[in-house]
Amino acid sequence: MHKLLLLIIGTIYIINSLVMWFTPIWWYETVPGITMMGPFNLHFVRDIGLVYLISGIGLIYGIRVPQVAIFACLWPALHALFHAWIFIQRGMPVDVIAATNLFLIQLPAWLSVWAAIQRFPALQKEGR
Repeated sequence: MHKLLLLIIGTIYIINSLVMWFTPIWWYETVPGITMMGPFNLHFVRDIGLVYLISGIGLIYGIRVPQVAIFACLWPALHALFHAWIFIQRGMPVDVIAATNLFLIQLPAWLSVWAAIQRFPALQKEGR
């Protein structure tokens, strides 16, 4: 199951990165809460898109090389911690922004951490 999670989350991250790269204004205007973070900045959106691309590729490659999966889930986990802090600063409202944060940032980040960690018992079985 952990390999499937890495594949699914990695694919979602890659798709998000492509959307951020090729339709950045649409991404900025569509994702709940993004416009609250400040004015549109093409450079910033594309930079973050590249980070999602590398994380997604790393999670998928991490199916074969567990150490890569651990490295690839670090940025999403730190990003999730930052967004948890933003949620607290907003007064912990239950709204569409909080739901977006939960389903598009928190769950994928922490599930990928769990899935990456689960890859390490496989190293002992495979003799690496």
